Amino acid sequence: MSNFKFSIHSIGFDENYQPANNTRITTNFANLARGERRQQNLRNTLAMINQRFNSLVFWDNPDSNRYSLQLDIISVTIQIEGASTNHDQQFPAIEVLKTTILDHKTNQRIEGIVGNNFSSYVRDYDFSVVLLEHNKNQPAFSIPEQFGDLHGKLFQLFVNSETYQQHFHKKPVICLSVSDNKTYQRTSNQHPVLGVEYQPNETSLTEQYFKKMGLEVRYFMPAGSAAPLAFYFFGDLLNDYSNLELASTISTMESFQKIYRPEIYNAYNAAGERYQPNLKNPDHALTDIVYDRAERSRLAVEQGKFAQEHFIKPHQALLSRVLEQGSALKTAQR
Repeated sequence: MSNFKFSIHSIGFDENYQPANNTRITTNFANLARGERRQQNLRNTLAMINQRFNSLVFWDNPDSNRYSLQLDIISVTIQIEGASTNHDQQFPAIEVLKTTILDHKTNQRIEGIVGNNFSSYVRDYDFSVVLLEHNKNQPAFSIPEQFGDLHGKLFQLFVNSETYQQHFHKKPVICLSVSDNKTYQRTSNQHPVLGVEYQPNETSLTEQYFKKMGLEVRYFMPAGSAAPLAFYFFGDLLNDYSNLELASTISTMESFQKIYRPEIYNAYNAAGERYQPNLKNPDHALTDIVYDRAERSRLAVEQGKFAQEHFIKPHQALLSRVLEQGSALKTAQR
């Protein structure tokens, strides 16, 4: 395990944001920052996020303009000691977003949540290379053995690392869209900011994948939302984070989902007691923000192959040992 060291770099996500060279260009924020309308895309996205945050945090906020959010893109690099070449010593492992809440009434800067969006080259490798190869010419879909084990181990190493603890005071929360392959049932449980809780009818591959990262999941639909959001977390989601922190995640990620999946999150009709997302739902509004979904799907394969060539293959022996140590630990804990 001592072969891995992590370093963190931060860049502000604002209307002047330019994606770094090693950023996954399928990432939500990077996709928006390209093309002729890049600055308008970014400006409109940030306005949408701030408006949503103020609608969620409405107490002592009569004009709905008390707060704004500062977003920072956190890029995590894995440094591998003893690598054969300098080129292979460092690999861009993970990118997440960190929120900071600006209270314009008190002039305070309030730390938000790290995580929110989640981007990973190794996840692209798992889903766009390993999974596709495994199911090529197969009569029925199946999941390969140890699928997601390496990615999960690397993520937990990062979260438990000294580097993470030096930069962040709380564990990450990752917010994703619901799956259009599942049905969600509304429950009687309700949180003042997260909203009404939903429960899925079955588990999903995404849930299983994130569980290997050490994350649990709960589904909530905030007031004013069209559909539930999936919140992946360590510990206790409802009690470990403040209402302001949770609102920062909701406003950020719901805004991205309205752009990326308007059929679900910008639908005219909100989810009812029993809800199945539909990516072909015609009753939705488009945002005035350009997002290239076709390019996003195509580039995921290229990014997965990049991870295979620059991380998986050059360090195959070391990564195999990481998996073996992880398997031995699971066996000892049984």
